[in-house]
Amino acid sequence: MKKQEGEMTFLDHLEVFRWHLIKSILAIVIMAVLAFVFKNFIFDTIIIAPRNPEFWTNRMLCKLAELLNTATLCINQHPFKLVSPELAGQFTIHITISLLAGLILASPYVLYQFWTFIAPALYQKERKYARTTILISSALFFIGITFGYFLIAPFTIFFLGSYSVSHQVENYISLMSYISTLASVVLAGGIAFELPVIVYFLSVLGIITPTFMVKYRRHSIIVILIVAAVIS
Repeated sequence: MKKQEGEMTFLDHLEVFRWHLIKSILAIVIMAVLAFVFKNFIFDTIIIAPRNPEFWTNRMLCKLAELLNTATLCINQHPFKLVSPELAGQFTIHITISLLAGLILASPYVLYQFWTFIAPALYQKERKYARTTILISSALFFIGITFGYFLIAPFTIFFLGSYSVSHQVENYISLMSYISTLASVVLAGGIAFELPVIVYFLSVLGIITPTFMVKYRRHSIIVILIVAAVIS
């Protein structure tokens, strides 16, 4: 870290941080307002879409099912109906999703504000590594979210939405339950793709070494397979 003695006091740093924080909050609010206005796109095109036959993944799987002559892969062809049992349920969900969408859409700008705040205190070499780490971790997170949304979410929705313990029991799935499940699956994909960055920092801290990873490589493969089987 650079020494900036005599350049800025603690209060000066707080003032700079305050303005970066205000700019980040304003960006989140602006994006949240836009998401609130374009609710049809947010809900119909993004959130509710994976349960519909027209969703890209569902269409591709149906084409693959035709090629392989098996109907098993053709999923989500009979979408279940979503319900909102509470009077203010849809309005509350609308506001919550708008805030969440605002945070996601403004995240690149928020990261930029965070970067501009800490960058002056770093050496040139440290800036290079920090910038690369932020870019890689952000890219991996969005790739993981995309993977979870397009590949994991449709199968999860199909399995849980069509699962039944008896033909006498019908599924009436609430909108909040559907959204929370979708968000969990998608965020899990984003976090899973952050594992390389986590392993890198653990290796830098000396908690994990290359020798350790090579020694327990086979063990980790077995654990991964078991966890994947349980999740599947």
